[in-house]
Amino acid sequence: MSLAKRIVICGGGAIGAAIAFFLGRRGAEAIVIERHEVAGAASGKSGGFLALDWCRGTPLDRLARRSFALHAELADELGNPWGYRRLETFGGQAVESDSARGRSQRPWLSAKVAITGQLGAPQTTALVEPRAFTTGLMRAAEAEGAALRQGTVVDLVRGPTGAIGGVVLDSGEIVEGDAVVIALGPWSILATRWLPLPAVYGYKGHSLVFRTGEAIPAEALFLEYQEAGGEILTPELFPRADGTTWVCAVSGTGPLPVDPAEVAADDGAHARLEAMCRNISPALSAATIVARQACFRPVTEDGLPLIGAVPGLDGAYVATGHSVWGMLNAPATGEAMAELILDGQVRQVDLAPFAPGRLRTFDPARLRGR
Repeated sequence: MSLAKRIVICGGGAIGAAIAFFLGRRGAEAIVIERHEVAGAASGKSGGFLALDWCRGTPLDRLARRSFALHAELADELGNPWGYRRLETFGGQAVESDSARGRSQRPWLSAKVAITGQLGAPQTTALVEPRAFTTGLMRAAEAEGAALRQGTVVDLVRGPTGAIGGVVLDSGEIVEGDAVVIALGPWSILATRWLPLPAVYGYKGHSLVFRTGEAIPAEALFLEYQEAGGEILTPELFPRADGTTWVCAVSGTGPLPVDPAEVAADDGAHARLEAMCRNISPALSAATIVARQACFRPVTEDGLPLIGAVPGLDGAYVATGHSVWGMLNAPATGEAMAELILDGQVRQVDLAPFAPGRLRTFDPARLRGR
């Protein structure tokens, strides 16, 4: 077992908070640098859906299974301040056309929705409120000795041998550390100015949060929804333990602003999503909308996250690119990164499929003018 180290983590999302927590539990000193706010991007606006075995047959399977178990353990250990709950999960189809009529198979759904099968049971699917999870895990990390700092990282500190020894903030302050972890979500692409990293892109999604109370039971829903014009949307609906229900459907590519605080919804996206919600559920139609949200999820060229040491640079690590499974896989990523940094090896999962060196590095010259 190694001596405690001082680790600088760039990014206060779910991944950064999880790394800080597991490092702190091992006796290391974690310093989290966040430019905007903890859970200020996708970690505060995503659905928070968790699945045990939906990644089976892929390199993510072991990571997802370990993380699903850790979610239950953390909720028990830390008092569940983020509304962890088990769910029934269903798949179905719906159409916008007024001519579509049938018999609703759930009292909270309209007759336009046909349930086609069960996708998950309480043993295999669950949910957390993502902002509460991320901020709660960050508080737990601070209780373990982690420090949260406001600031923007603009460069890395290199020692005489070239090893990474900390970060430079936009204020000019140097924050020293034995290692640095890049966990900036889609903004990790900015770190290619300092490190040989593959590209991480942002995939934009829009969501609504409704105050539904007890009108919708603990039943998640994945739909294929045909709009009147023929376009197919794939909405997801997740009822949370706090009496709200999160719904998303309208996604796509778009320019990623340099500042996470400047992420804005596309024109008409929320109106389109609201119209769909009125069609699929009288419970949603009657509910108050408490949040209209947009966020960017981090994705890589091959769809797998970047988790591990940066090739050729001592003290440099990355953990990002988790796409739609970021909230699910945050705990196991945090645990694995703590093991890797402190012990030099990982015990619970295999990080080889996620090695940063598997993909070509991004040319930072393409970021000029941003």
